[in-house]
Amino acid sequence: MKKARAQSRSPLLLVALIGLAGGMLAAVLLLAVPDPGQSPNGPQSQTSGKALIGGPFSLTAPDGKRVTEKDFIGRAMLVYFGFTNCPDVCPSGLQVISAALDKLGPKADGLAPLFITVDPERDTPAVMGQYVKSFSPHIIGLSGTEEEVKQVAKGYRVYFRKTAPDPANGSYSVDHSAFMYLMNSKGEFVKHLPQTIGVDELAQELTKLQ
Repeated sequence: MKKARAQSRSPLLLVALIGLAGGMLAAVLLLAVPDPGQSPNGPQSQTSGKALIGGPFSLTAPDGKRVTEKDFIGRAMLVYFGFTNCPDVCPSGLQVISAALDKLGPKADGLAPLFITVDPERDTPAVMGQYVKSFSPHIIGLSGTEEEVKQVAKGYRVYFRKTAPDPANGSYSVDHSAFMYLMNSKGEFVKHLPQTIGVDELAQELTKLQ
């Protein structure tokens, strides 16, 4: 009798063990599937095939007018972040942008090249206007409050950090990432380019946007 009972329980025990093993395997597989918003190096910037770069902003132009991303709908944008006291990286990038715009000739009128400060404490709208004018009449310098600058920098995944002031004179610098962001005429992210890009290559990339 005991033998018969043991035999009758064997199939049930086997089924239970198979079910437990299957559940554990499913859990392992679920844990192994990467979160679409994560990577081994941190959050990714893509969801559903679209990069989460860009978005709404509200800043001030050199003439004092408020501008948002909606003001540039219909024109492809080249967005570049920096500051007017930048010793070399920003001027170098702006020179490349200016030369690329010159290569485009009249086609440059259909673009909106934006230079957005990461140092709103010193870079007022008027200062930005004077600064970009020395590079190209096409480049639009934008500034804003500290919070407004933080918001647009966050939208474009731009890193920036104010360095400790010099005890002697209070001067400071701003560490920041130096990519150029290409946005289509709908305000959607297309690609980013390194600040070291050449004039001819940048001109070709801007032509593709039109």
